[in-house]
Amino acid sequence: MKPTFLNQNSPLITGMILKDTPDEIRFAVKNSIYDGADCLGIQLEFLKREYRTEDNFRRIFAACSGHPIYITNYRGRENTGLTDEEISEELLTALRCGATLADVPGSFFDDESGMGIGLELSRKKDAAEKQIRLIERIHEMGKEALMSSHVLKFASAETVLEIAFEQQRRGADVVKIVTAANSDEEQIENLRITNLLKKELKVPFLFLSGGTHSKIHRMIGPQLGCVTYLAVREHDERAVSTQPTIRAAKAVRDNLDYLPDIILE
Repeated sequence: MKPTFLNQNSPLITGMILKDTPDEIRFAVKNSIYDGADCLGIQLEFLKREYRTEDNFRRIFAACSGHPIYITNYRGRENTGLTDEEISEELLTALRCGATLADVPGSFFDDESGMGIGLELSRKKDAAEKQIRLIERIHEMGKEALMSSHVLKFASAETVLEIAFEQQRRGADVVKIVTAANSDEEQIENLRITNLLKKELKVPFLFLSGGTHSKIHRMIGPQLGCVTYLAVREHDERAVSTQPTIRAAKAVRDNLDYLPDIILE
């Protein structure tokens, strides 16, 4: 069966990997699978430039043993100094070598829209058209595209829905928006927004938050409709601190009885 992030019956658990050599990535892949990851999220922006060859990509993805593979290749880190065109071509190369789903930042091809600035979704017509064409190229390869907007601050339901609808319009198979919550009230609102996204969108989505009050959203969001957990095997100096461990996410997903009761007359 073809690996996919789409049309799943229950939320997936994606083990996120932020390593800088092929061997370290392969070891982390195996350990993540042993801990219960359904998918692997390999962040290529951490991989050292000298290792970015098709042979190494194939070896890394082969270690995933048929599990769906989500790849990012964000600006910065080892990509510092590269153009968005160069970064996106590398995404396509990695897809050809075996990855499943590519992350297309909503800021791509817009020099004035960086990580965490504004809505992290370019409003420039030429940038949007380039993003649409990149997603079309991904689809022509038989692969899947996620579009991401890292707002990194609390956003209203209206703002989140506006971003989501625009990402959907640009052709994303999966919509991804990252905001924040720094109070109980903001965290509860993010849960409500998650439910709104489930009702309103025609495509799968991943709505996440950072900040001091994000743990409940990270754990419960997938039960409310998010396509996957983003989780880590362990918290180290590179791991995103708000991402739960794979084992914790699996325990919640497999044991939380959240569905409404069925009342028999």
